[in-house]
Amino acid sequence: MTPGKSYPFLVLCCALLHLSALAQDKQQEKLPVKFGKVTPEDFNVTVKGPDSAAGAVIIADYGNSSFDGNQRGWFSLAFKHSRRIKILRRSGFDAATVTIPLYTAGTETEKIESLHASTYTLEDGKVVETKLDDKSIFTDKISKHWINKKFTFPGLKEGAIVEFTYTQTSPFLFQLQPWEFQGEIPCLWSEYQVDMPNFFQYATIAQGYLPFYISKTETRRGHFFMTDPGGAGKDERFSFEDEVVTHRWVMKDVPAMKEEAFTTTLNNYIAKIEFQLSRYNFPGGYQQDQMGNWLKWTAALLKDDDFGADLAKSNSWMDDSLKVVLKGAATPLEKAKKIYAYVRDNFLCTSHDNLYTSTSLKTTFKNRNGNEADLNLLLTAMLLHEKINADPVILSTRSHGFTSPMYPLLSRYNYVISRMTIDSSVYLLDASEPWVGFGKLPTRCYNGLSRLISMDNPSPLYLDADAMKEQKTTIVFLTKEEKGPGLLGHLQSTPGFNEASGIRVKVKEKGQQEFSKGIQTAYSGEIGFSNLELDSLKQPDMPLALAYDLTIKPDPSNGVFYFNPMLSEGYKENPFKAAERVYPVEMPGVIDETYILNMDIPEGYEVDEIPKSTKVAYNDDEGYFEYIVVKNADNIQFRSRLQLKKANFKPEDYNTLREFFGFIVKKESEQIVFKKKKA
Repeated sequence: MTPGKSYPFLVLCCALLHLSALAQDKQQEKLPVKFGKVTPEDFNVTVKGPDSAAGAVIIADYGNSSFDGNQRGWFSLAFKHSRRIKILRRSGFDAATVTIPLYTAGTETEKIESLHASTYTLEDGKVVETKLDDKSIFTDKISKHWINKKFTFPGLKEGAIVEFTYTQTSPFLFQLQPWEFQGEIPCLWSEYQVDMPNFFQYATIAQGYLPFYISKTETRRGHFFMTDPGGAGKDERFSFEDEVVTHRWVMKDVPAMKEEAFTTTLNNYIAKIEFQLSRYNFPGGYQQDQMGNWLKWTAALLKDDDFGADLAKSNSWMDDSLKVVLKGAATPLEKAKKIYAYVRDNFLCTSHDNLYTSTSLKTTFKNRNGNEADLNLLLTAMLLHEKINADPVILSTRSHGFTSPMYPLLSRYNYVISRMTIDSSVYLLDASEPWVGFGKLPTRCYNGLSRLISMDNPSPLYLDADAMKEQKTTIVFLTKEEKGPGLLGHLQSTPGFNEASGIRVKVKEKGQQEFSKGIQTAYSGEIGFSNLELDSLKQPDMPLALAYDLTIKPDPSNGVFYFNPMLSEGYKENPFKAAERVYPVEMPGVIDETYILNMDIPEGYEVDEIPKSTKVAYNDDEGYFEYIVVKNADNIQFRSRLQLKKANFKPEDYNTLREFFGFIVKKESEQIVFKKKKA
């Protein structure tokens, strides 16, 4: 069994794609350029409006997919792709590097034919062409099933036009090419045409927020010729005809999609079309389902040598090792925790983007490394070995995109974890990261719909970011020095799971001293930092605790001392910078942050100005921000709390969310003003 390409899902609108609400003159409008022929007038391309600062612009992007009879008695896919780009400034040079992914399985592979690429420049009013040398095309093996063809256009300079054309042939009918109308740079014309014979039926899936400039469907009779290899005998050539439906989709003046804060992946929201082979329906009555259902795919995955085949085996090679690992464990939960810690702490994860294993579980166990599917399926097998109920769960990570709630599309999945049940308690486990505690999952896993791969109970699971509560508490005490106007302080903080995970990773990669320097940079002038302590740093099953000392020395030469009660905590800038947003805000978890300060008023000073207390609700009951200041005779008590009860916000909520955080940033920047007492 082999997976198809991975492309994320947003909106199913198959029926819409077959309708055209546009006038006939638009439907007849043709591609505005002639590929392979560049004139001086073609360089007169500019971009206006929000994309005026773009480094490059796609002048035209054209693709066509068709089905051809082949020499093996079957069909192949032919995908012809042409693109012309103008490089407006140096920041757009990245657009001149092209990567073409090719799928391979067994002895079959997709191939590139007739690749032509050139850079065109305008020299003294004449067009000069610099052709790509075939020796400058590189091939990279990405994984078991994927290789990349990659090249960069020669002779790049600002103002140049680059253009490529190629044909990609594929023996894999499930690889009908998708099409992205929108990307990171603006596009003036994007067109895709598919000539689809009636005997191949595909589910058509579209997403995005942009309307089609042209959406047209035409039907014609198509003739298909193929050869049936005769082996030692004579080859048999035959032909037949059937209806072919030609779909044409065009988008015009497509804006660039810019990534903003709190975005899982733009692939979830760019305008695009993709296809899933669903059925063979040949003349004469031959029909065959190709999409299947989750019961079918679950059974296939559990029998697959690259997924679950080893789970059903006795795996007696584990016997001796597990006796050592489980020494002292009496209950199933104690055994499970020891097995989990053993895999997490003794195996190196080589990658975190795999639906299938790279080798057998026995080899993974021997080599002590593997991808996340290797490690988590090994974890599952070890739990099953001890008669603990465990099953794999497949999901799509946040950076990979959404899965489909409508179709059993394995291509949408790229990650494996383990689900364990003891009595009535359910635990989700990922042993691929050394900083993840028992029963926790990395943030990447919380991306909505996932699937439990179990013949007893194949079912959907929902891993929503709303279930991730990022709860943080910080407490600061500042007391007077015995002599002088200075303050001595101590900060202690219990960060939430995501922040704690980030700290553990940073310290592991750069060391505690370097991490300490990062905190020091947040303080300057009158505030000093020392004695950093990190409790439970190497115990991921325990909450992380952070603490350090502070010294505050007001400058005696100044009559006024400005002090921000938030110190280095809080929001220094609004994470939502764009004036508008057309796709959702996707935070990694719900927020609950509490900051408490109890400080003495510095000796010889009095409070001149103090921020006003306030409390603001967000959308009535979806969250709030409070900022409470209480001044007593000798001290100040301060409390700030931000709570958001959900992690995902619709585009229509963006303006209020932006204003809400804008208010928080402004409020948390306010300072207490102390002035020296008069003698």
